[in-house]
Amino acid sequence: MTSYSNHQPTLLEADLETNRLRMAQLFQNCQDIVFERRTYGGELNHELLAVYCRSLITDGSDRYVMQVITDLTLLQSADPATVDPEAIEYYFGPNGKSSQGFSITIELETAVNLVLQGFVVLLFDGWHRAAAHKAATFDKRQVTEPVSEPVVQGPREGTVEAIGTNLGMIRQRLQTPQLKIEFLTAGETIKTTIAFCYLEGVIVPEILEEFRSRIEGIEQYDVPETSYVQDWIQDSSYTPFPQFRYTERTDAITAALLDGKIAVLVDNSPMVMIAPAFFVDFISTGEDYYVRTLFASMIRLLRLLAFFIALTLPSIYIALSTFHSELIPSVLLLAILDTREGIPFPAFIEALIMEVSFELLREAGIRLPRPVGSAVSIVGALVIGQAAITAKIASPIMVIVVALTGIASFAIPHYDIAIAIRILRFPFMVAATLLGGFGLMIMCLLTLLHMTCLHTLGQPYLSSIAPFKVRDFRDIVVRAPLRKFLLSPRNRRLLGSPETRRKKGGLQ
Repeated sequence: MTSYSNHQPTLLEADLETNRLRMAQLFQNCQDIVFERRTYGGELNHELLAVYCRSLITDGSDRYVMQVITDLTLLQSADPATVDPEAIEYYFGPNGKSSQGFSITIELETAVNLVLQGFVVLLFDGWHRAAAHKAATFDKRQVTEPVSEPVVQGPREGTVEAIGTNLGMIRQRLQTPQLKIEFLTAGETIKTTIAFCYLEGVIVPEILEEFRSRIEGIEQYDVPETSYVQDWIQDSSYTPFPQFRYTERTDAITAALLDGKIAVLVDNSPMVMIAPAFFVDFISTGEDYYVRTLFASMIRLLRLLAFFIALTLPSIYIALSTFHSELIPSVLLLAILDTREGIPFPAFIEALIMEVSFELLREAGIRLPRPVGSAVSIVGALVIGQAAITAKIASPIMVIVVALTGIASFAIPHYDIAIAIRILRFPFMVAATLLGGFGLMIMCLLTLLHMTCLHTLGQPYLSSIAPFKVRDFRDIVVRAPLRKFLLSPRNRRLLGSPETRRKKGGLQ
């Protein structure tokens, strides 16, 4: 029996029946694989075999085979002796008469892979090769607006599961030969196509070499989704902070490439991974560059405030109410003590119950169908909050604190960094319960120390902040006018001088 995973390639035979039996053995119990016998050459009745996957080719093989049969029959009618293996090989060769898009292989395993990729594979009696034509016609999701990254102002184009479509949209936005795209195939079973893109002359060579060295060897593993690549190349597997960024927006991918990043695409996955990703990349969105500088800067400051609220607000409340009540104004302190009257739990247990309940509601809202999920999240939060107050399990001030924390976490634009905050919130609460404000300060310093020591593709995670870069700081807390970016040395190399851009009629 021929082994599909055999490392020694099996060559095709000149005998058609032998090739058919080998392929039929490999495709045993695969009832969507079709073997069609055809004849050509008029009275000579030369045989060929068309093999394809019915699941991938919905309109059959006629449109890809009939022209070949017609051409070979006409070739035979002119001179019967010319229909021989050499003539068939010439017909499918680069100088032959065959249709565009045919490829030739001599290996059985390659022919099998081509069938599974949506090709019609043609085998001829007396010819030890196979000709294949791309013919996949199964339906795929159309290009739509990304659901996870909506914008008020800006492009609505998002990536899909077809890697060719995604690369085409990126190439359309970056119409320059400096855009380099490299491919590799991962896995012996699913054989997933992986592509990574970068802009030559813009990306730092050390980052590119580090990425290539880390992704080396992934070919032997099955990679069904982009996140598998992340686990393969990331610096630390146990940090809560994401080291790579995901997006479905083609404009965000273009901006990342112009910024010297690498875009990693995996076939059958709409998520594109941006590497490396620094902490400052998670507090900005593509929409920041479609509105005026003042608005973008205010929104970024609001996001930073939301980041600190989502991370520390429950801890601050626990520390103040437990250890530092003298820092609370007397009127507010009396109001808090009045609302906490009859609550049987300390502030930490009270906050823990409400935070866990809120996280359960949030997770349930994500997993349920969208029309039902939003209703469950809103109604559930209202009902549980009111019931907890009535039952004296939580105080109204604690419900307000947890609600503000949840709303602040929703204001963070990237899901991965929001998950990191949700994880770190609980150690902050424990530290505030044990040591009050001192424990909160220790946790902040430990978190900052961890982020300072963290790297992504060998680069400091807090790049532009530590080490501090004045030139990059204009796009961190606030967003400087766009002309500052367009005139940077990096973009001047790509786009030319302002005079050149004016002559060309502006940027595309």
